[in-house]
Amino acid sequence: MLQIEQDHHRFRQIVRGKIRQNLRKYISHAELIGRKGKHLVSIPVPQLDVPHFRYGEQGSGGVGQGDGEVGTPLGPGEQHRDGPGQAGSEPGEHILEVDITLEELAQLLGEELELPRIEPKGQDRIRQEKYRYSTIRSTGPESLRHFKRTYLQALKRQLASGTYDPARPRVIPYREDRRYRSWTTIEQPVANAVIIYMMDVSGSMTDEQKHIVRTEAFWIDTWLKSQYDGVERRYIIHDAVAREVDEHTFYRTRESGGTRISSAYDVCLQIIEQHYSPEEWNIYCFQFSDGDNWGEDNRRSIRLLREKIAPQVNLFCYGQVESPYGSGDYLRALESAVVPYHDNVLTSQIPDESAIYDSIKTFLGKGK
Repeated sequence: MLQIEQDHHRFRQIVRGKIRQNLRKYISHAELIGRKGKHLVSIPVPQLDVPHFRYGEQGSGGVGQGDGEVGTPLGPGEQHRDGPGQAGSEPGEHILEVDITLEELAQLLGEELELPRIEPKGQDRIRQEKYRYSTIRSTGPESLRHFKRTYLQALKRQLASGTYDPARPRVIPYREDRRYRSWTTIEQPVANAVIIYMMDVSGSMTDEQKHIVRTEAFWIDTWLKSQYDGVERRYIIHDAVAREVDEHTFYRTRESGGTRISSAYDVCLQIIEQHYSPEEWNIYCFQFSDGDNWGEDNRRSIRLLREKIAPQVNLFCYGQVESPYGSGDYLRALESAVVPYHDNVLTSQIPDESAIYDSIKTFLGKGK
């Protein structure tokens, strides 16, 4: 049994090494999202064969047995045949699907991107009561009656009073014999977080840009869930008007109107004010857009972000995805009018899937 456990541990270490080696590739593709269960992710890991010798046929020639020419096979095998391919009998390369927990995936993400642990704000002030059934009492609801303890108490009473008959071993509990499970209340500090996603769904945002947003959001969720006891997510979409939606609608809606980013900020502020006090919640805002905004709206959007949103949140991250239709002007406006005044406002450009890796490191690398 010990040898099996050692082999299993070694195998898991090999798997972790393979996943970490290819993590940039996994981060840049949405394949994992389709493989995600409630607690596990299935990851395709190639080439996990343990090296071993393969022996050829005796006397068949090969390396070290005479002169050879360029192109001479080093081992026995069928020569190439012209014509259509036929069914073969030799094994090919194998892809092994390995299940890994979301916690392990988050740990690998943190190690690879060198992400610092987050120090949640308000952790000492927020306390959650937990109940543990660790004691026994003589009173309580019948649903919590402890059968074994009740039986033993009745047996001790009958033995002490001399009413127990070994020839007829009947134990009948009285009311005072009943014992019940009871709980103790444990207070422990707890930190909760909310992630508010905002995305431009106007006509200039294509399905390709939404695909990038969804992939990046998966990794953001994975990391933040590993840092907090509880994480909630809220979704806001907007063109010229904003509204809160569910996750499915967030990634599949496309409008054809104009763009007013301030409308998304208005809804974001309403959500924070009504549900998430900054003193009790760690608030993360992630906005994705192609940078198009109605010219006169830039001033109001920047004012809302500087004066209302940034002072209340742990992080406000703006990711600009490239679109053939977007102007990209909003990123420049943020970097000149907001970023110099708030170190919790971060921006990144995400031209394609390969840039997701660096964007995540930019957003989460400060440990806020």
